[in-house]
Amino acid sequence: MRTPQPPQDVPIREEPIRIGQFLKLAGLAEDGVHAREILEAGEVTVNGAPEHRRGAQLRRGDVVSVAGRSVRPV
Repeated sequence: MRTPQPPQDVPIREEPIRIGQFLKLAGLAEDGVHAREILEAGEVTVNGAPEHRRGAQLRRGDVVSVAGRSVRPV
């Protein structure tokens, strides 16, 4: 069984940041279309809760997870 890795910190310039932008910045989405697709498919969680809204706002310290990889804006 794999031990979960701690979230990787991703620096942001401004707070809040939209989740679609953050997914691209963190390398979890290739582009805006891909970000929308994974959000609509229910593959994204924020602080453990499913997130479907592309315009959802993130703040420093929120933990975003996709496909077993976790990142957080700092």
